[in-house]
Amino acid sequence: MPRALFPALALTVYHGGATTVGYLNAAPGLGALIGSLLTGHIGRVARPGRAVAVCVVGWGAAITGFGLATWLPAALALLVVAGAADVVSSVFRMVIVQQSTPDAMQGRVNSLVFAGIQGGPRLGDAESGMVAAVAGPQFAAWSGGLLSIATAVVTCWAIPQFYRYRNVASAAVSFAGAPVESADRGGRAGEAEPEPGPVS
Repeated sequence: MPRALFPALALTVYHGGATTVGYLNAAPGLGALIGSLLTGHIGRVARPGRAVAVCVVGWGAAITGFGLATWLPAALALLVVAGAADVVSSVFRMVIVQQSTPDAMQGRVNSLVFAGIQGGPRLGDAESGMVAAVAGPQFAAWSGGLLSIATAVVTCWAIPQFYRYRNVASAAVSFAGAPVESADRGGRAGEAEPEPGPVS
């Protein structure tokens, strides 16, 4: 989220002041609230890795559009979309972390996750500020959106296990009388249980 750019964008692009900055800061929060209302059925999504990729691409597209927008209402609407995509992506990511991490390592892995949640945006602020100092705040915003899209694509290509990850809870549900599929924490949900062999 290019929050570090909001004051400069409010002044130079939207020709506003503190109130405009307030609107820009509030819009992603409104989107996050809306997105959180849509997460009740996330447990039924069979491919959370794929869902994360879609959310990140949606996020990047919204931020790219925000960086190019010169009309404040359109910019706010795009920030709402970005906020919703961000919170839905976060829930899917936590599903993957909780399901794929062994119980003995949950504390350590989750501490790294929260370190990233706290530190990542601050590093993003620094990056946005440096790019804005060279090429302007609008370029810093929309280029960051494109970089997010590129990162999602490269991640799915480099780590195909992430893109193909299956939701353990979803895979264990039987539909239309089909046999219940087996699942393990390694993301191999959907593989049938082997038949027991003869005792030798």
